[in-house]
Amino acid sequence: MAERSSTPPDDLVALQRDADAARREAERQGHAPEAQRVWREAAAVVENAVAEHAAAAKVDPRQLERDVRQAARDADKA
Repeated sequence: MAERSSTPPDDLVALQRDADAARREAERQGHAPEAQRVWREAAAVVENAVAEHAAAAKVDPRQLERDVRQAARDADKA
């Protein structure tokens, strides 16, 4: 497996940004059950998409996940 992917796909970064936004909203709502559910579902979508992409691209899924999270954080700072 490749040690490091170059730039993670934009669709994975967008999914991570959505999950991050859902987390922030859950925190804003004091972790209300519905907000928690939305956050958990968004996180599961990211996890599954990363796993599928990593398998197809033959890259380390843990590294891809780290790259996606970092790219999402960087995009939020911009």
